[in-house]
Amino acid sequence: MSSRKCNILLVEDDADDVFLMERALSKAHLDVAVHVVVNGEEATNHLAGNGKYADRVTYPLPDCVFLDLKLPFINGFELLEWMQSQPTLSAVTVIVLTSSPEERDRQRARQFGAKAYYVKPPTAQMLREITELFPECAAQ
Repeated sequence: MSSRKCNILLVEDDADDVFLMERALSKAHLDVAVHVVVNGEEATNHLAGNGKYADRVTYPLPDCVFLDLKLPFINGFELLEWMQSQPTLSAVTVIVLTSSPEERDRQRARQFGAKAYYVKPPTAQMLREITELFPECAAQ
C-alpha cells in the first residue's frame, strides 16, 4: 500500500455536489487529499501547473480527476480532449461524475479517455467501484 495520500482533483461547479462527493469519498475510506476547482479553465491551469498551480507542493498533480461535464468556460469534454493531448497527464485517471445519463455522453467520455462514468448523486455501488479503482488509496 502507498504511504502517501492519493491526490484527487474534483472539477465541479456546484457546491452541493462538492459536499456530496467529499462525503462519499470519506465514507469509502479512501486516504485522499481533495483539491476542488469550479470550472474547466481552473482545471486546465491546475493540470498544466500554470499561475498559482505551479506550486506542486500545494497543488500536486492529481492521481485522479473527478470531472463534471457541464462546466463554465471549458466544458468537461473539452477538458478531456485537452488532457489526451498532454503527455504529462497520461497517468492521470479521469472519472466522469455528471448529471447526464445519456449513452452518447458516456461513449464520448470513454472515447476521450475517461476510465469510468457515473451519474450523480454518488451511490453505495459507486463507492465500492471507486474503492476498487484505487486500492492503493484505501485507508490503512
